Amino acid sequence: MNTHFELSAPPSQSATLSATLVPGNQRSRFWPQHFGSIPQWLILEAHVFGWLDRLCADYHGGQWDFYTLSNGGAFMAPEGGERWSLFNGMNGNGADMSAEAAGITACLMAYSHHACRTENEAMTDHFYRLREYALHHPDSRAIFALID
Repeated sequence: MNTHFELSAPPSQSATLSATLVPGNQRSRFWPQHFGSIPQWLILEAHVFGWLDRLCADYHGGQWDFYTLSNGGAFMAPEGGERWSLFNGMNGNGADMSAEAAGITACLMAYSHHACRTENEAMTDHFYRLREYALHHPDSRAIFALID
């Protein structure tokens, strides 16, 4: 069954996590600082790009923002305020979402696959930190429909 979600209202519970945009002068430290202890961390960024490319027919590259989470997590998302339409052919679900939610979705997919591939506990921790943030995101239903 194919499902297509539109942006839903924010969850009723108060979000206790926050995301902070990484300033331009600190971007070069983002990957080694947060993922440097994880095997094959150098390929993670390319895998995130690849996931968004698979999930979004309209994605053709571009600039991305990096974010840190107050729970120690980190993620990246395409720049801009436009809406993105994503479709996951593996589960038949589609959703319209913010650029941040599209980045979270691509990162969760990449983090999950990398955690399975490397069997690294730190990578698994990164997945769950970002998942926790996604649970309270305004596009939470859309994110989880795509990663399910």
